[in-house]
Amino acid sequence: MSEAGGPARVLESFREAWDAGDAAAYGRLFTEDATYVIFMGEVMLGRAEIEDTHRDVFAKWQKGTTMIVEPLRTTMLGDDAAVVLTRGGIGHGHVAFDKFQTFTLVRRDGRWLIAAFQNTGMSAHAKRRYADQAPAGEA
Repeated sequence: MSEAGGPARVLESFREAWDAGDAAAYGRLFTEDATYVIFMGEVMLGRAEIEDTHRDVFAKWQKGTTMIVEPLRTTMLGDDAAVVLTRGGIGHGHVAFDKFQTFTLVRRDGRWLIAAFQNTGMSAHAKRRYADQAPAGEA
């Protein structure tokens, strides 16, 4: 997650930590005061709560799942802030794109971190438009 990797590297680290089921590595990707909203309408406030919650997520409800995440648009808000819209999904075996995520990223002390995360399920219309496309590089 070094300066050289920028926002794109944060997304790769996000996926890697999820795939490893590593709540500590996952939590380190967030600012101390981050907000995290999941598709079911629940919110986590701060790095510690995000990490603690994901210990259970990785041990119980999403144990052994893998993630796909692909940027659709990155908007730089200056040298030290970016908003990244992604499509993604999690599951066992073949994973389909079924959600959109919005990441607000900030650079602090040379590191890009997630300050806010919002995860929303795709509508039927959005699935027809975005879920059926092959990921970049696979078309």
